[in-house]
Amino acid sequence: MSENRTLRRGARIAGVGAAAAVALGLLSTGAANADTFVPLPDGQKVGPDVTLTRNGEHALISPSLAANGAGRVVWVSGNAIADVSVTPEGTVGPNNGASGAPGTNNSSTHGASQLSTGYIVGCQVSIASDAISAGISGGINLSGGSLGGSIGLNLGPGEVKFVQIDYKDILKPGVYSVEYQDAEIEIQGCAGYAQARSYTVVEIIGDHYSKTTLYGQPFSIG
Repeated sequence: MSENRTLRRGARIAGVGAAAAVALGLLSTGAANADTFVPLPDGQKVGPDVTLTRNGEHALISPSLAANGAGRVVWVSGNAIADVSVTPEGTVGPNNGASGAPGTNNSSTHGASQLSTGYIVGCQVSIASDAISAGISGGINLSGGSLGGSIGLNLGPGEVKFVQIDYKDILKPGVYSVEYQDAEIEIQGCAGYAQARSYTVVEIIGDHYSKTTLYGQPFSIG
């Protein structure tokens, strides 16, 4: 049994364009300039040879740091844990990153089993479970990036993007985790309401390949 922990702080996604600060259930007109703390429930999912757990997740929503009256910023925190009972050792190869293509859940194994976690962000579109199970396709633009760098997140109406927070290679059975604190996501270009929800994916390579995905609760980011 091995334990690995990863922590990334202060990561940021920045976009350009105009956004309407429309709050759904989280921000009111009178409190539009106040930060809003959103506690999010823990979750667990059991898949082939893995148990996924997510805990300590929360979000802090505030007006955009651009101070243009039209943006929105959310700082997200949480801990994703994978308890893996069976996996081939694998060999880590070149990592080109996750493609964000439909059906991929923004994950990529590059020759080894892997734990990956991040957020799905949508503009004027539902990202509830029924939409995700249907592939959230139908003209929706899917693309992604890692919060490890400065990556723009520009969302138009009806668009959904995967944003990877971090990943951990799984080279042998054990307990692996990705922990993050106050990772910053700034959204611009969405002329309407925006939603987000966390995702955690474990892919296990080998003759009995499997992918297990745990989704968090959707929440409004204005």
